[in-house]
Amino acid sequence: MTIIQGDHVPGDPADSGSGGTTRGRRSGRPTSRRAKAPDNRYGAMVASGLMALALGITAASLPVPYVVESPGPTFNTLANDNGKPVISVTGRETFPAKGNLDLTTVYVDGGPNGPVSVFEAFSAWLDKSKAVYPEELIFPTGVTKEESQQESAVAMTTSQENATASALKELDIPFEQKLLVADLADQSASAGKLQAGDVFSSVNGKPVTSLRVVQEELAAGKGKPATVIVTRDGAQVTETITPSENAAGKFILGVLLQYEFTFPFDVKISLEKVGGPSAGMMFALGIIDTVTPGDLTGGKHIAGTGTITPDGVVGSIGGIGQKMYGARADGAAVFLAPAANCAEVVGHIPDGLQVVKVESLAEAREAVAVVASGGDTSGLPACTSN
Repeated sequence: MTIIQGDHVPGDPADSGSGGTTRGRRSGRPTSRRAKAPDNRYGAMVASGLMALALGITAASLPVPYVVESPGPTFNTLANDNGKPVISVTGRETFPAKGNLDLTTVYVDGGPNGPVSVFEAFSAWLDKSKAVYPEELIFPTGVTKEESQQESAVAMTTSQENATASALKELDIPFEQKLLVADLADQSASAGKLQAGDVFSSVNGKPVTSLRVVQEELAAGKGKPATVIVTRDGAQVTETITPSENAAGKFILGVLLQYEFTFPFDVKISLEKVGGPSAGMMFALGIIDTVTPGDLTGGKHIAGTGTITPDGVVGSIGGIGQKMYGARADGAAVFLAPAANCAEVVGHIPDGLQVVKVESLAEAREAVAVVASGGDTSGLPACTSN
């Protein structure tokens, strides 16, 4: 940094005589001039300005409790990542595919991922491709970076299994599916009756083939006791459980559930440094294209996002605005978006990108087929402000 000092005006130079002193002419007044004193006010102003600048820079670098989301890279589920196929299948014939079925990602700064400065937050607020949120809206209070990464990794693994299950169901390929009790919630209605590892057999006499069966039976009962049969250590156990009502008004057993699948062939998804559940739908489309003849995309560049259930239901995700911008920047012309995210889509679509809303894997597959055919896509479902 260059510091500008105040001017100093010196007095007359020493005389040219050899006496070493300066003498004025004897004319009734001195001929030598006194040196002018420096103007201290200017120096003070400069110092104050520099201090204000330093304080401003310091303040701008201070961390703030916000999270910044920005467009991340896209990954073609039909291609390779770091030299490995994103989707590889063994035990069943596969077919090469052209085109792109891109999953989209978001960079997240702030929270357990590291602090965000005032300057970074303000800059992101001015950038329409980015979003700024209070930290507590994105991360639970006190969560560590390691905990966040672990949760994200688990969600990614679950989304891959759900994607495989939904793809096989869409293709009418049979497989085994079980619904297990993973754990009990605090103050669970099932405390003392169900335990981790129990496999659901039926609820009120209906065979449990998916979570939806349990949810529908409890909703139909409107809080009445439900007869639940589970398999535990190879034996059937029957329990009568009175469900509780949660904050959303839904009746629940108070258990954490997980699926256990047995597929007729192996599906492996290799994708480094990407976590979360939002790639589920695009994984499912990629699996369908991989194990079926022909080219699902028709060589077109399609991107999208959305969670997926084993039944093929597409769910909402976070950061859809940033994902649309990332998709367009990487060349996508069509973007598949969960219908549940439409409120965040309207008014934020990048130029040149057509967004198609979908609620199920079947709808997503149909939309891709229309795009692949080269036909008129204006009739595909779109998000509206109504």
